[in-house]
Amino acid sequence: MSESIQQLNERVSAARHEAERRGETFYPGASRIHLAAFPPKERWDNWVELDSRSWPRRVEKRSMLVPTTCFNCESACGLLAYVDPDTLSVRKFEGNPEQPGSRGRNCAKGPATLNQVTDPDRILSPLKRVGERGEGKWAQVSWDEALDDIGGRIRAALQEGRNNEVMYHVGRPGEDGFTERVLAAWGVDGHNSHTNVCSSGARTGYQFWCGIDRPSPDHANAEVMLLISAHLETGHYFNPHAQRITEARERGAKLVVLDVRMSNTATHADHWLATYPGSEAAVLLAIARHLIATDRYDRDFVRKWWNWQEYMAEVEGRPEASFEDFHDALLEIYAEFTFDFAEAESGIPAAKLLEVADLVASAGTRLSTHNWRSAAAGNEGGWQVSRTLFMLNALTGSIAVPGGLYPNAYNKFVATPIHTPPHPAVWNDLTFPLEYPVAQNELSFLLPHFLDEGRGVIDTYFTRVYNPVWTNPDGFRWIDMLRDPDKIGLHVALTPTWNETAYFADYVLPMGLASERHDITSYEQYDGQWIGFRQPVLRAAAERLGRPVSDTREVNPGQVWEENEFWIDLSWRIDPDGAMGIRKYFESRQDPGTKLTVDEYYGWMFANSVPGLPEKAMAEGRTPLEYMRRYGAFEIAKGVGPIYAAEVDEAELDDTAEDAYGRVYTRASAPKKVNNAPTGAPPGDGEGRRAVGVSVDGVVRRGFPTPSGKLEFWSRTLHDWGWSEYAIPTYIRSHIHPTHLRPGQMPLISTFRINTQIHTRSANSKWLDELSHTNPLWIHPAQADPLGVRTGDLVRVTTAIGHFVVKAWVTQGIRPGVVACSHHMGRWRLQGHEQGHRLNTTTVALNQDGSTWSMTPRKAAGAFESTDPDTARIWWSDVGVHQNMTFGVQPDPISGQHCWHQAVTVTRADPGDNPGDIVVDTDASEAVYRQWLAKTRPAGPEAPDAERRPRWLIRPLKPEAGAFAVDGPVGRRTNPQPQPSGQA
Repeated sequence: MSESIQQLNERVSAARHEAERRGETFYPGASRIHLAAFPPKERWDNWVELDSRSWPRRVEKRSMLVPTTCFNCESACGLLAYVDPDTLSVRKFEGNPEQPGSRGRNCAKGPATLNQVTDPDRILSPLKRVGERGEGKWAQVSWDEALDDIGGRIRAALQEGRNNEVMYHVGRPGEDGFTERVLAAWGVDGHNSHTNVCSSGARTGYQFWCGIDRPSPDHANAEVMLLISAHLETGHYFNPHAQRITEARERGAKLVVLDVRMSNTATHADHWLATYPGSEAAVLLAIARHLIATDRYDRDFVRKWWNWQEYMAEVEGRPEASFEDFHDALLEIYAEFTFDFAEAESGIPAAKLLEVADLVASAGTRLSTHNWRSAAAGNEGGWQVSRTLFMLNALTGSIAVPGGLYPNAYNKFVATPIHTPPHPAVWNDLTFPLEYPVAQNELSFLLPHFLDEGRGVIDTYFTRVYNPVWTNPDGFRWIDMLRDPDKIGLHVALTPTWNETAYFADYVLPMGLASERHDITSYEQYDGQWIGFRQPVLRAAAERLGRPVSDTREVNPGQVWEENEFWIDLSWRIDPDGAMGIRKYFESRQDPGTKLTVDEYYGWMFANSVPGLPEKAMAEGRTPLEYMRRYGAFEIAKGVGPIYAAEVDEAELDDTAEDAYGRVYTRASAPKKVNNAPTGAPPGDGEGRRAVGVSVDGVVRRGFPTPSGKLEFWSRTLHDWGWSEYAIPTYIRSHIHPTHLRPGQMPLISTFRINTQIHTRSANSKWLDELSHTNPLWIHPAQADPLGVRTGDLVRVTTAIGHFVVKAWVTQGIRPGVVACSHHMGRWRLQGHEQGHRLNTTTVALNQDGSTWSMTPRKAAGAFESTDPDTARIWWSDVGVHQNMTFGVQPDPISGQHCWHQAVTVTRADPGDNPGDIVVDTDASEAVYRQWLAKTRPAGPEAPDAERRPRWLIRPLKPEAGAFAVDGPVGRRTNPQPQPSGQA
């Protein structure tokens, strides 16, 4: 019979008295208490649990629990580091129950942070290249030497007016705006990102509807969840969302999944629609048409919140049209999108589509939807997938209501920092070129082509949490660029571990992992707002023990540094006396003239910019910084609701003006901004008034951050910037549509992850590598049988620019006529790079013969001796193929998203082919670049206001207004004009 709580408490009390009698400290460890889901926060200073390795002996281990935030994807789940207080080392990582997004639950990547911390091949000191780039010869240098060199180069570039020869290229930022403000302080429009190889397609569809570029589905309260992704295992914020999807299904909510593969998510779906890739928008428009035709949409919501009057006046030429007229217009516009049409495009039976459409209609306002990468990232015109998906929410009124879809800025919080420098006065057309005026994010993956064309040069190039040689398409062009000092003067790789891009750097500087750095994070994961605090856990533990720490290098392994302190120090070296106006943004307010510390930076932010945190901390007798160091997260608000419907306060309505469609402008000053989450910035009325709201049935409401203030069914922006045929939600046939394929070609799908892998840093997590380490080609028996291919056989996959060799996996878990291979595998290291990462990488030889490049495996992955005995136990050798090398660049002409899907042929491997072989013709890759560039419609003097880009759109590090002019300042030595690209 189990022990009662009273009996257990009596036993604990007796043990405490016995310990006190002996003069010993009593730790009420796990061996003396009842089971609990998580260690209670009151006992994080002295947590005791049994050592599993000592069983059957009952040996207790004492740990200090310190919170931080996982950095192995963008979910930013909370972690608790179990720190040995005697040795100040981390024993393990588990979930932080105080983090409201992840709620103490983590996927495999969170605990695997420990692998990264103890990686025997991690970089522990600053390194400087001593041989040729890519040769693998390095010398250890001091941080002072590196900082003086880098700072001197940047100072010279800025003093000579070459501002945009400084570029910072980031993958997952993992923080909210710190580095953007660094670049702004330098006067540099040098922010570049991975977003156009990740999510800009989906973002575009959302932004043109509501002025906010991310969705925040409330799965927890939904009745129907419609996902265009493998969301349970690989989607955006998949762990926090997966928890809520699973809980919703347990209470009876229905799940619909559009996915070409039988993903883990598809196995849990009530309806799995294995649509032909690129046809998703056709399916969604058929559902939308059904809602309209059967009058099962929220007429009142559409009447109030769509910009239908503007559409009817500007497109239909009927300014006096009624809502009934618009209803009839919708039926006419979407008449072709029948279920039969959708079946012809997607391959899904019309009866099944009708069943799903009726299910969507039954959800009412409790319809949660989501698309992030997947179809939006794979197809030309993929941004219309998220635009048509959002249309279902816009029709049903399921926007910012329980169980519906929220704009992410409602569920994300970005605090104001201690210093806010002005945005740069120059424009960088290496990142936002004239050809892509409405691109959602930087055209980062085209950089090698732009430099080859002579559009500019880069003096100092930072890569940070980014591995473009491996992550991006056309990787041989990146290698060629990085090896050329005339294109990249100095390459600084800021990375905690070796990667394929760092091989070609001039400096490799070791930066902290999730438990070794400071960052602020906040992401949209439910109907609430929270802020998380990533922190160096050993620093926090030392301070709890009364050992002050002023620099993370005092507690981190080796000479590993955190980036915030690095950027502050580097900025001082660029402007040592403050004469350039940079240093003031990195100085202390408490002690002017001295360097800003991270304690002051975050302490000020928590005390002055996070609503409710000072009061919560005070109630516990702590400062706001102490509170965040103690718990790692704070929930700011819950149940945010429909912000767009809020009435505008009378104090903001001064000398107002209203346009023909209800947009309201005011001369009143804007109230102080509390939440800096990115949104669109609607323009004023041209007479000095700012956009303040929109009149709805005679009441001025806050509205959406769009030019109209409403949900934009019709986008004047797309119309004015040359894309009028796509200004409403519609269907664009993808570049891999059957009508665009040659005989024998089929689509190759690469936009999925193998459950537990980390995007660009996977090779240094042994637990994850053992779980998932290869990427075979998924192929249906209908395609495999005629080739005589069986599982494990080698096949050659030929793309437009080359081919790769991979093992086949014959499975009915993929739609016939489509093949798939995850592009998150195939890590490699160059021969001669003994300092490179050995875990889960193939040693390869890199060869070039004119325009023909090849990569040939020389040594398979496998066991090796190191300081970690587990590396001698590695039992696998196949780590997959780096297929991205064989993909040409395919930028969508509107969103700028690289369209990942490839038109390929699949054959049996040739004699002599080896798994992992890669061959590419870079002349062919240049031709592909030219082909896709010709699809664009560049901005020029005839563009609206003769500007480069619509000012209202979200843009990282948005320059000052004067820089938007087509002939405005670009901040480099010369201003060569782009080569002609043609018109679509």
